[in-house]
Amino acid sequence: MRRPLPSEAEAREILARRRTRPAPRPAPRASRALQDFIKEMDQRFGRGAGALEPRWREIVGERLARVCRPQKLTRGRDGKGGVLELRVAGAAALLVQHQAEEILGKVNLFLGAGSVEKLRIAQGPVPPLPEATSKPARPKPPPPLCAAEEAELKAAVAAAPGPLGEALAKLGRAVKR
Repeated sequence: MRRPLPSEAEAREILARRRTRPAPRPAPRASRALQDFIKEMDQRFGRGAGALEPRWREIVGERLARVCRPQKLTRGRDGKGGVLELRVAGAAALLVQHQAEEILGKVNLFLGAGSVEKLRIAQGPVPPLPEATSKPARPKPPPPLCAAEEAELKAAVAAAPGPLGEALAKLGRAVKR
């Protein structure tokens, strides 16, 4: 036998008694979820030789930057004092060895005090320094319109009020060029 549908009042009563499961919270954003993990990894491993590479010229100076590059940064077991391995052009190894204390001081200034305690020198070919980035040259502005085209453009936008007319004239010049 078919059961009759409840009336509207009965349906409201049934729904009021029934407990529903609360809506689930949305997942946190990935940046927030990983924030603590990233902080922990940064404290544990810190920035490596990759952080030194882009600013190497500023850290050690032009002369040393031409003959050596940071290759690897190894952290100590206790998280203190690591070893920085430098790739040095063969003939410049002695120069780098004599300036090791200065290089360590400058690198520690960049990475934080006590980040690097020793330098390890690995002789080998060093790629040339990339040239310092300079501002790109601005393209030449296009030549102005001839007098006939300029007069035709002014006549076309003459009916437009002040600022709108100027904007339309500027647009017209750009299109005709």
